[in-house]
Amino acid sequence: MAQTYPALHMMIDGERVAGGGRRTFAVRNPATGATIGELPLAEVADLDRALEAAARGFARWRTASAAERAAVLEGAARLLEERKEDIARIATLEQGKTLAETRIEVMMNVGLFRFYAGEVHRLYGRVLVRPAGQRATVTHEPVGPVAAFAPWNFPLGNPGRKLAAPIAAGCSVILKAAEETPASALAVLQCLYDAGLPGDVAQAVFGEPAQVSSHLLASPIIRKLSFTGSTEVGKALMKLAAEDLKRTTMELGGHGPVLVFDDVDVDTVLDAVVPHKFRNAGQVCVAPTRFIVQDGVYDRFVRGFAERAKAIRVGDGLEAGVQMGPMANARRPEAMERLIADAVAAGGTLECGGTRIGNQGFFFAPTVLSGVPLSAEIMNEEPFGPVALINRYATEDDMVAEANRLPYGLAAYCWTRDARRQKTLPARLETGMLALNTTTIGGADAPFGGVKWSGHGHEDGPEGLAACLVTKTVHEG
Repeated sequence: MAQTYPALHMMIDGERVAGGGRRTFAVRNPATGATIGELPLAEVADLDRALEAAARGFARWRTASAAERAAVLEGAARLLEERKEDIARIATLEQGKTLAETRIEVMMNVGLFRFYAGEVHRLYGRVLVRPAGQRATVTHEPVGPVAAFAPWNFPLGNPGRKLAAPIAAGCSVILKAAEETPASALAVLQCLYDAGLPGDVAQAVFGEPAQVSSHLLASPIIRKLSFTGSTEVGKALMKLAAEDLKRTTMELGGHGPVLVFDDVDVDTVLDAVVPHKFRNAGQVCVAPTRFIVQDGVYDRFVRGFAERAKAIRVGDGLEAGVQMGPMANARRPEAMERLIADAVAAGGTLECGGTRIGNQGFFFAPTVLSGVPLSAEIMNEEPFGPVALINRYATEDDMVAEANRLPYGLAAYCWTRDARRQKTLPARLETGMLALNTTTIGGADAPFGGVKWSGHGHEDGPEGLAACLVTKTVHEG
């Protein structure tokens, strides 16, 4: 089934904005490398207009009833589900991941929007106990207009997260999604509009990231920054936000450790973790990456991992039967080649992969490296690609030390059948999220976020909604 890529635009104050002599960004299909769209980029006047609209939208939406907010979110969820196939194909065209994955991403948003449609009815405060004649209440109010920045790796899910909680809380949002994947974000936003969201409550702009972020965050209209992306960029944005003491939610980089103890059934673990490692070509912030494997199962684990990696079918994400699509842009295969070459030069063993596939698009072979020295760059820098790193360890203490070695703490995984270890290990791992004998690391009702250099604050769950609220205490005499 052919898919026509939609015309691209920004959404400012309810209006589709394109043309007008604006600079453009060429959106490319990662499977072919061909340009499929030209995205208009915001000028300063566009950003100022969006800020003015966000101020109006906040004044309007903060007084909307819980029922109004819930109706928009529930309506958008219904529309997303109805449009699932079209939206999923658009996301695969511009990002590369398989249709199976983009369909799941649509449904992630459906679940999140429906969850927050319920949570808006539970924004409770409390009445404090006071002597007769006195009264004290605690209430929660929307923080204000939000500047939200979303990356390209989850072109539907990331914009959904950036929009759902602020809208539920009564905030307005200016969303800057990734220029590589604009149509996906616009499709999510359009579902909200079609469900009745006013155009000044949520807007979408695109542009040169440093220019857009510095301009939006310099404005006193913006009261909160929500960012998903690299730690390096996150630190820079936090400095800008600090100038005006804006609230921040930061979901930053990771380098997911996976502890595999020698009491496990190796095949069971491999059947779960190998597909999870290579979903979205490894371009996942919570991807299992550093496999910290105990002596007793190490050799079997490495052998079985490489066998399964070699069998993965790589191709255009729109084709039936493909298990892994291309990387999202030309930068990623280049980064893989550099990191893998450094790892092998440092003494690591290339078990499989390590090369590009074909002569068009951004395909890269599923790769397994073993025995990689900790000094190698890839053991310290998030590879964000289809590369699994497997090293041997003797004791639980050694394994925990390696898991905690890096300054990142987003997601970690552990596989063990030891009941004592299942109870004690979670407290020893420095991570925001832990998957114990599973690859599941999130859910609409579960807070998503990290510690240390992986950021602070949460998205999803009641905590994601609370992050868009401020607390007010009123004392009456």
